[in-house]
Amino acid sequence: MAERGSRRLRGLRGRVALVCTLVATLALGGNATADPSGGDDGFDFRRGNAALEIVVPTAQEKIRESLSPHGMDVPLVLRHVALMETAWFDAVAPYHPTAVGIYSDLGRRPARETRDNTRLNTAMLHASYHTLRWLMPDHEDDWREMLTSVGLDPDAGSTDLSTPEGIGIAAAEGVVEGRAHDGMNQLGDEGGREYHRAPYADYTGYQPVNSAYEITDPGRWQPDLVPQDNGLFRVQSFITPQFGRTQAYSFDDVGQFRAEPPVDSDPADEEAYRAQADEVLEASAGLTDRDKMMAEFFDDKMLFLGGSFTIEAADALSAGRADPVDELFAFVHLATGLHIAAFDGAIAVWDSKLAYDAPRPFTAIRHLYEGEEVSAWGGPGRGTVHDMPGEHWDSYIPVGDHPEYPSGSAGICAAVAAAGEPLTGSSDPMMSFTFPAGSSWIEPGVTPAADTTLAWDTWDAFVSDCGESRILAGVHFRPSMQAAWTIGEQVGALAFDFVDGHIQGEPTRTLR
Repeated sequence: MAERGSRRLRGLRGRVALVCTLVATLALGGNATADPSGGDDGFDFRRGNAALEIVVPTAQEKIRESLSPHGMDVPLVLRHVALMETAWFDAVAPYHPTAVGIYSDLGRRPARETRDNTRLNTAMLHASYHTLRWLMPDHEDDWREMLTSVGLDPDAGSTDLSTPEGIGIAAAEGVVEGRAHDGMNQLGDEGGREYHRAPYADYTGYQPVNSAYEITDPGRWQPDLVPQDNGLFRVQSFITPQFGRTQAYSFDDVGQFRAEPPVDSDPADEEAYRAQADEVLEASAGLTDRDKMMAEFFDDKMLFLGGSFTIEAADALSAGRADPVDELFAFVHLATGLHIAAFDGAIAVWDSKLAYDAPRPFTAIRHLYEGEEVSAWGGPGRGTVHDMPGEHWDSYIPVGDHPEYPSGSAGICAAVAAAGEPLTGSSDPMMSFTFPAGSSWIEPGVTPAADTTLAWDTWDAFVSDCGESRILAGVHFRPSMQAAWTIGEQVGALAFDFVDGHIQGEPTRTLR
């Protein structure tokens, strides 16, 4: 990957540590009580971080429940997270010395109002409530509880921008207005549909060439037949093909990132077509516990991107001089920057996915090895087998509901790294995650045999493993990684400039 700049995010003192730990996030989840003054049993408005301690646990749970049990539906997960964090950014901008909102300009509050985090937390909670109830109205009761659990009134309707309630509500209104018709079709009325509206429905007219039951063209995407509970099955449909037409934060023309055609996925070049399929087969046959956990980690966007980042200014904390206000600004700015990079990177990748409609490995392997035996992972708890009929081969991770090329995960990781390094001022993301023994959701109780820690001490190592994990998972070919990394790195740099400009009060691009 190209060398990146090292500009440090203002307000982030010392080296930033990103510790991705689901256990810690869940532990923060049920602690809030209706005591806005803080204390041993209540959320501490003065020194706490409401976004991380109150909003993230609730939002993660409901996004998983409603959208993606294993964090696989990339467009919807990323959109919900990016919009929620944009509301945080805009809600705290008036309290920051220089920042201006992304979808609102709510003025500047006097410095005396940020002697502690009380107003910032109050504004963020109201902004979160009004944004989430728009994104996920079926969970209205949960969003109300999110506020009442810390003593706030969800029915507050102040428009007074001298109050944190008014600022939070106005920040959310700006995000909602700006994103209501952004091309994602959340309201189900894009493409000229007036009646029986279907939220997030495709309006591009996409139709797959292959069916789940028959391969007509082995060079094109094939919907998978996905087993459900109780003997039911569902046929995949391309999830939100219109995502590539969705408004990005950091650029206008998505076409500038269009990948080169996936020539190795053309069955007319049998040698190249077979070679990339054989690499996936070889990886499948050689899976280790670490390989499997890496595949699961990077497949779960809620786990590594959906808000599980705990951020602390390590040097400041170790010196005992941490300023909670600075830490809160740093958290919001870094989280927003990373997820705007991920969101915009995925938009650019989706444009190429729709353009090329490339086949997944399961299509190529079943096409190439029908009637032959292959060596591969034999399914949960079966290990490697050597007598599998080629037409029965399947990936370790269930394959996503969209064409193969380029890889969404690899593009997202590259975008996050390209923005994360200059945002933090460090080439070391300090990111780690530990899977307890038996915690695999593919092979529960079996894998991993012992506690397994994944850790990355450089952004480049993180990006490399992210890409490699997709081959280990059996859901992508190697050329898909290269194409996605190129897209992600370009978009991530633009996303950093976009967010940094808003932090410094000199936006490079205005969405209002």
